[in-house]
Amino acid sequence: MIVGVPKETVFEERRVALVPELVPKLTKAGLEVIVQSGAGTAAGFLDGAYVETGARLDLEVFDKADILLKVQRPTVDEVGRIKEGSTLISFLQPYSAGAEIKALATQKVTAFSMELMPRITRAQPMDALSAMSTVSGYKAVLIAASHLPKFFPLLMTAAGTMTPARVFIIGAGVAGLQAIGTARRLGAVVEAYDTRPAVKEQVESLGAKFVELRLETKDAEDKSGYAKAQSEEFYRKQQEMMFKWVTSADVVITTALVPGQRAPVLITAEMVHGMRPGSVIVDLAAEQGGNCALTTPGQEVARQGVAILGPTNLPSTVPFHASQMYSRTVANFLSHLLKEGKIHLDLNDELTRGPLVTHQGEILHEAVKRATS
Repeated sequence: MIVGVPKETVFEERRVALVPELVPKLTKAGLEVIVQSGAGTAAGFLDGAYVETGARLDLEVFDKADILLKVQRPTVDEVGRIKEGSTLISFLQPYSAGAEIKALATQKVTAFSMELMPRITRAQPMDALSAMSTVSGYKAVLIAASHLPKFFPLLMTAAGTMTPARVFIIGAGVAGLQAIGTARRLGAVVEAYDTRPAVKEQVESLGAKFVELRLETKDAEDKSGYAKAQSEEFYRKQQEMMFKWVTSADVVITTALVPGQRAPVLITAEMVHGMRPGSVIVDLAAEQGGNCALTTPGQEVARQGVAILGPTNLPSTVPFHASQMYSRTVANFLSHLLKEGKIHLDLNDELTRGPLVTHQGEILHEAVKRATS
């Protein structure tokens, strides 16, 4: 079987779905690897490195590949060039990709969406979403530090003592925990909040203070380990109780996402207006509407001296390591699907069924089917 790795075409997407070091893992499994010329260049992986590790270069891979590895979902036009009956492994953003998902079903593509990987122990080496969240959490802190008109660490100088920046992180999932660790390493005083009390120990182990709000949160996590949406009343009370933490921070980083839904609004315009001039908000939920009521996805806006940043696709800004991390999860998942060099689907296996979106002309994932109907 042929594994194809095309060049990503989404604007400013610099990652690649397979790095040269993982080519031998696939060839040893009996697969042939073809890479579109230039596919890895933006991430720092040149064509020669792929050839040296056993891949073959081509100008077009969509119509040749039995297994297609991508970072971003293919466009409808690209889906039309995919070999009928082949397998696709990629981020698909399936809840907002109705036309693309229907096209994949029409083309009889067996499509796996990496962001639907279940949060179970066996799936950890294949958890692409967590891998990319690590990159986002790290980069969010660097962006905040570059915009804040203050030092992050405590500095004692001949010109006086500079107090450390106060950073408040909302959401202690993978991105939030990485943001906590990065901000602490830069010397900031860090506080963090999450609806799941169980993460308190993780937050404190990184040197941050866990903010506890008197809210009922025992049903804040679904069986797959993802945060669950809460009621409007819950979010209203949360906003009221969080006001003093947001307004006393120099930097606020928000990471709260609910799969398939608009991100909950946690920071109101009133909170922003209560922050000190020069403060910075980095909203990692911008692509799903934003945790801040004033966020504009992909832009930096200013409100009464507060910078509100809504970055999108942060992993692409660290393309070398992001590509390494993503491609490892993809290669691990592909290895899970292989049996004697061919794709073998065990639909009773949670790891296989969980991220499976389309197969044999049908949309199999129930939540995606509802979203695309």
